[in-house]
Amino acid sequence: MPEPEDSVFDRYRDRVDRPIRRLFSVYGVPEWPYFAAGMVANVVARVASLLPPVVLGAAIDSVFTGDAPYDLPLLPASLFPNAQAAQFELSAALIAGSFVVTAVFTYLYGVAANLFAHRVMHDVRTDSFAKMQALDMSFFDDKQTGEVMSVLNNDASNLEVFLDDALQNSARLVVMVAGITVVLVSENWQLAVVTLSAIPLMFVLTRWFMVRAAPRYERQRAAVGNLNTRLENSLAGVELVKSNAAEDHETGRVTDASYRFFQDTMDVLRLSYVYRPGMELLAGLSFAVTFAVGGYWLLNGPPLFLTGSLSPGAFVTFIFLTQRFVTPLAEVSNIVDQYENAKASSARVFGLMDIPAAVADADDATELTDVEGRVEYDDVTFGYDDEDTVLDGVSFDADPGDTVALVGPTGAGKSTLCKLLLRLYDVDDGAVRVDGHDVREVTLDSLREHVGYVSQDTYLFDGTIAENVAYGEFDATREEIVAAAEAADAHEFIRDLPDGYDTEVGERGVKLSGGQRQRVAIARAILADPEIMVFDEATSDVDTETERRIQESLDDLAADRTAVVIAHRLSTVRDADQILVVEDGELTERGTHDDLLAREGRYADLWNVQMTTLDG
Repeated sequence: MPEPEDSVFDRYRDRVDRPIRRLFSVYGVPEWPYFAAGMVANVVARVASLLPPVVLGAAIDSVFTGDAPYDLPLLPASLFPNAQAAQFELSAALIAGSFVVTAVFTYLYGVAANLFAHRVMHDVRTDSFAKMQALDMSFFDDKQTGEVMSVLNNDASNLEVFLDDALQNSARLVVMVAGITVVLVSENWQLAVVTLSAIPLMFVLTRWFMVRAAPRYERQRAAVGNLNTRLENSLAGVELVKSNAAEDHETGRVTDASYRFFQDTMDVLRLSYVYRPGMELLAGLSFAVTFAVGGYWLLNGPPLFLTGSLSPGAFVTFIFLTQRFVTPLAEVSNIVDQYENAKASSARVFGLMDIPAAVADADDATELTDVEGRVEYDDVTFGYDDEDTVLDGVSFDADPGDTVALVGPTGAGKSTLCKLLLRLYDVDDGAVRVDGHDVREVTLDSLREHVGYVSQDTYLFDGTIAENVAYGEFDATREEIVAAAEAADAHEFIRDLPDGYDTEVGERGVKLSGGQRQRVAIARAILADPEIMVFDEATSDVDTETERRIQESLDDLAADRTAVVIAHRLSTVRDADQILVVEDGELTERGTHDDLLAREGRYADLWNVQMTTLDG
């Protein structure tokens, strides 16, 4: 399924300015000691690695041929001995020492650079997850789970590769190119100009690649999100797929998403097929031209416009260092490739972080304390988007300890009413109040601490039954967990499981039946012991006898607290203090069970249909 072009995620992603710079300024600066230590170690290691060819060149000209005094670039001649034996010993010591220094500081650089990269990515990943936790439900209604997972996994991993590999390689490249340039210019600036003439061409080719690669990487990252979404949806709904013999259909949809990813990836690779060989060709030609010009110079004197002399030692130094020059320059293609990939990924990460939460604590939000449980809906109007209104002018209230039942056809807006109480969404007009406090004026944590919610779509985390019952009340004792399970009529089936309360429920609670999952969820709400309870068809997946026992437990639970109950089976709410009939987002009837039957309206019709069905 293609991602909507005008989604909120796309809009904020497109507004991200200089995402790589932002990555360093926000997350790199706090870790600067590791970065600085790595860069210092990198400079020392790379400079030390350049010393052997320079020492070898000096030894050839001074020790072995005796044509020139012993000399090293940037150092005064007075520092070096005059005797050839001493010069030879110094050369051997410098070469051996340079390899030791290179190894030690390369190790230090690797440790510091990896600490920097992985600490930064730890912060990026945890901040991204925390941001998603703070976003309101409307974001998750609009975005697919696979797209969100792509940001947390694939995009974060791309940034990690960039910081771990590309950053190290680019730092090594800068130091090597700068160091080699200094040495070559000091040895023979004319031949150095010949050797370095490929760099401007490499810059032009790199600029061409970066301009054309950026949009292709963005499309590739979006294709990854689409593929992850399709895979996640297909696997999550595998039971529905199999029960409808739709395996071929789902395979086709995954194939389409995978082929789209393949096409976008090939768009990137086709560009790389030109850029990478081009960079390697230019680097190789630099080496070949240096060898040809330098060799001709040694054999026949300065060619063309070149003047002066070139010693054999200097030529050997040029050959060795130009070869060193070729490898890092050829790696520019990999660095740019990883940079553009990371740029697209960081834009997606920061695009996520920049999305504002529509439901958040107000600046002057207060704590909701000493809750009695009075609930009031005052002329509430709400729609999930600007086009469709789900609730229109709904008003009702419940006194502390009352049970209010919401009944009506599917899609009438009953569940939406309950979600507004929890402030999973905010009303468009009107207000929802608890004890006279507009829920938008109190903190989310304090509101939800006092409102328990059992959804018809029961969700259990992968873990034990005890852990799922205690979710939200993480310090609960085993005795408290068992008591809550007994109240939810769950203790008996839990006790009969192989590991009792320590039984693993599997992902999404797949190892339990629907009714068992509902009873665990009810036990979780009972353990939280809130002043206001919301039951959204909380017994829809259990048999009649189990429903009766659970209903007795729920009646006991709701005896001294406010309860809002959505029910499909009207028999479960006939004793409610107030029954509200919801149709097309409006309250069409309200009253007690007996009052509504006496009116012979919509509620009476629903009741008669259900009773007739049961009698039949």
